[in-house]
Amino acid sequence: MFPESKPYPLEEEFAASYILPDPLKNEDGTKVESPLDWMNFRRKEILQLFKDIEYGEELPRPDKLEFKLLAEKKDALDGLAVRREIEIKCSMQNGKSHSFIMLVYIPSSAKGKVPAFLGLNFKGNHATTFEEDVLCTGKSPEGTLVCADRGAQVERWQHKMLMERGYASATICYHDIYFDRMFSEPYSIFKLFFEPCEYDSIREKYSVIGAWAWGLSRGMDCLESIPEIDRNKVILHGHSRLGKTSLWAGALDKRFAMVVSNDSGCGGGCLHKRKVGENLSQHRFYERQEGKTACWFINRTADFINKEELLPIDQHELLALIAPRPLAVGTATEDPYADPKGEYLACKAASPVYELFGSKGFKVEKEMLSADECIYGDISFHYRTGVHDQTGEDFLCYLHQADMFIK
Repeated sequence: MFPESKPYPLEEEFAASYILPDPLKNEDGTKVESPLDWMNFRRKEILQLFKDIEYGEELPRPDKLEFKLLAEKKDALDGLAVRREIEIKCSMQNGKSHSFIMLVYIPSSAKGKVPAFLGLNFKGNHATTFEEDVLCTGKSPEGTLVCADRGAQVERWQHKMLMERGYASATICYHDIYFDRMFSEPYSIFKLFFEPCEYDSIREKYSVIGAWAWGLSRGMDCLESIPEIDRNKVILHGHSRLGKTSLWAGALDKRFAMVVSNDSGCGGGCLHKRKVGENLSQHRFYERQEGKTACWFINRTADFINKEELLPIDQHELLALIAPRPLAVGTATEDPYADPKGEYLACKAASPVYELFGSKGFKVEKEMLSADECIYGDISFHYRTGVHDQTGEDFLCYLHQADMFIK
């Protein structure tokens, strides 16, 4: 029968021994010698492996995109920002359409085009701010809000901090792209491309993480249309399962100038082959039951449950797909299921690809960082004291890297 759904041990003494695939070794055994070799050949090989094994193929662009301004406030966030709420409507020639709302804050003090942070939120745009007039988003297929409390996750967004530092901030609720529950296909962006009779077979080739990543690219399309935002300086960020999503979206869409992964764990920034903490058995490949959280990966990923040593790829290669753009990985001391050390080691293993482009890479000799230590570079890493969350402390680290490389 199928493997039991439970995490691997958390203690370092039980971590598996492993051999990681070399990201700079082509499938034919030859060595990648130049950035041109990487971008034109090896990167494409690795990207296809991730499509085949973990995240699925990339969904196509909609036939038509429309951006409709729903509301604007000139003195938002106590005068720090101009706030806009924009409906992103995705339409197909056959008449199918799907819409979601992006909340955007732009610094009032901006004298020219500004860089921007873009990310998906868990509980609705209104949950990222205390402003009472922000439209409520993040509804279930039944039409109820997943969270009615304004500002419920304001700490994870730090809109005011971003305004004060000269960055715009944009967010979309991930539920409005694909509601994170089994059988949500009819209410999601998948309805644009599939008929109801095809819904059960979608995960043979496409994933839920892929759907959310697709939504981030549509958010990027919209940001490109906003005159105050510098389209070449958009920073993609995400926490937990949305950290996994930000990495995949950043790998697919090279328009993102910098990518942030916060506490992303299994299927995100940590190494599968270490077999520490959360693992693939916990992702509900076999539970097509009402009310269950959606399975985020394609079906083939289940072939490697408890057999991660057989994977021809590992997550350091996902991190390497971001190169040569800046990459920030954050983790926390009280988040053992996300395997913080596995995320750290993945950064080290991705370093040779960055070095290929002339970067110093992630040359850190320590076995693991100390609590609250940060390393900055083209690959940045920090290890915050605390639990599985995205906090103001995390944002200070991401902003420091963005100031160095983007702003």
